[in-house]
Amino acid sequence: MISIRKIGAIGRTYRHLNRYRQILGVLFKYGFGDLIETLRIEQYIEIGLQMISRKRRDRLEKLTRAERIRMALEELGPTYIKLGQVLSTRPDLVAVDFVNEFTKLQDKVPAFGFDAFSRIIETELGRSHELIFAHLDPQPLASASIGQVHRARLHNGEEVVIKIQRPGIEKIVEVDLEIMLHLATLAERHIEELAFHRPVKIVEEFARTIEKEMDYTIEAMSMERVGGQFLDDPTVYVPKVYREYSSRRILTIEYVDGIKVSESEKIDQAGLQRRLITERGANILFKQIFTFGFFHADPHPGNIFVLPDNIICLIDFGMMGAVDRTTREVFVALIESVINHDEPRTADVLLKLSQWEDEPDRKQLERDVADFVGLYLFKPLNEIELGKLMQNLMELATKNRMRIPPDIFLMLKALSQVECIARQIDPQFDIIQAAIPFIRTVKMARLTPARLMNDVIRLVEQSYDFLTDFPKDLLEISHALRHKKMSLTLVLKDLDKMLITHDQISNRIAFAIIIAALIIGSALIVISNMPPLLHGISLIGLIGFLAAGFMGVWLLVAIIKKGRL
Repeated sequence: MISIRKIGAIGRTYRHLNRYRQILGVLFKYGFGDLIETLRIEQYIEIGLQMISRKRRDRLEKLTRAERIRMALEELGPTYIKLGQVLSTRPDLVAVDFVNEFTKLQDKVPAFGFDAFSRIIETELGRSHELIFAHLDPQPLASASIGQVHRARLHNGEEVVIKIQRPGIEKIVEVDLEIMLHLATLAERHIEELAFHRPVKIVEEFARTIEKEMDYTIEAMSMERVGGQFLDDPTVYVPKVYREYSSRRILTIEYVDGIKVSESEKIDQAGLQRRLITERGANILFKQIFTFGFFHADPHPGNIFVLPDNIICLIDFGMMGAVDRTTREVFVALIESVINHDEPRTADVLLKLSQWEDEPDRKQLERDVADFVGLYLFKPLNEIELGKLMQNLMELATKNRMRIPPDIFLMLKALSQVECIARQIDPQFDIIQAAIPFIRTVKMARLTPARLMNDVIRLVEQSYDFLTDFPKDLLEISHALRHKKMSLTLVLKDLDKMLITHDQISNRIAFAIIIAALIIGSALIVISNMPPLLHGISLIGLIGFLAAGFMGVWLLVAIIKKGRL
């Protein structure tokens, strides 16, 4: 199991100094020297790393910050490439421009040797590969940052594909995660603009994600779950999982010989029907999202094959998404409100779908939503690109400091990917029109008698629980307060501003009273001709009048400066 140690507490005695220096060197190389200086760790960079040619520095300055981070991640290797790929699905954690750039990250990892491959099989399955497989191809079909794929044949003649984890990858990932966490902690402490994106939370989320991805038993369960969803649907095929030849680090599945969905010429040569393939592919995703709430979150062309009779085959279930019934219904309401150009309703639904720390300005949000809806006001449905709509929606949310939850984004991303594939196969395909029957089904499901009855029963149960639990909870709070086990702190918002205003008012009143007293006192002194006299006028009274006049002008100037008389 992967663990992240809080190495920030260790101080300057780093456990993996060479790797730390390598990471900092790459950051410096791609123009993040200011970041290193702000984090106060520049002393760990070797002097030689600072000798970067002027030509390279000029070339890097022409790139955006997102592009330079993407290039740095690619150079730092498997863990960081995987971090970028994960963040490309998490707009709730990073800005939209970084999400778009990170989608370009590709694994470029050399294959590991066949000897290591066979040793892992023997360690994980308890037998040599010769006893399990009649034939095992030493040349990999694919090699990625976490694992490698080989083709094989069982002794009973069944063709299979073996996905096996890269040797030593857990240790590599663990070291990198420790350093990531330390850098994220420093960034959150020293860089205010980065603190909003919660870098420590990003690393913790990534650690959980990569741990799941490195456990192939989870992928096996996902395959079996999706296979069960379409058990009675002859238009969909999910390869069989060989549990007896699988483990946490090895996944053995049925080999499927099909045509990649992006290979249009081969599809035509095989006599398959493009329109039917497109409709079936879209319907598979719609059923997963709107009916089952559990869907393949990475349906790119390499993960979808077409079999004879226009059957759609899905592979690679490493990235899955899940949305509950309530979220599906809110999402349907969002699509419907945008299509119907209902701006207030769109704003309401977007607030329900999003996450935020400070509630967005409602008026500004409605203005932005009006601009968003206006982009699609006069467009027919078949001209609306779901991918572009998603991009505009993400920009709107980011502008209003709202975060789209990851599963919602995965759903939008999957829909966008399927739309892109569908338009390549059949340019006339209208994904929104194809989704309408499923949207209608979700809406109608809320109005069925059984659903209404269940909602009423749930509401009664929740009300009953509240009525029975609230008095008990109130007594417990009272008991805790009485025995000083709990303290109650009352914080009044803007109290300091109110006290300052109150002091200003009091000071002005006191000033006015003093001025009035001076004027009255000086008048009495002048009338009584109190000596000494100047030209027959009491000098003390005259000084009192001058002081009152000066204080009056001072008070008037102070009031005018505040803009209020």
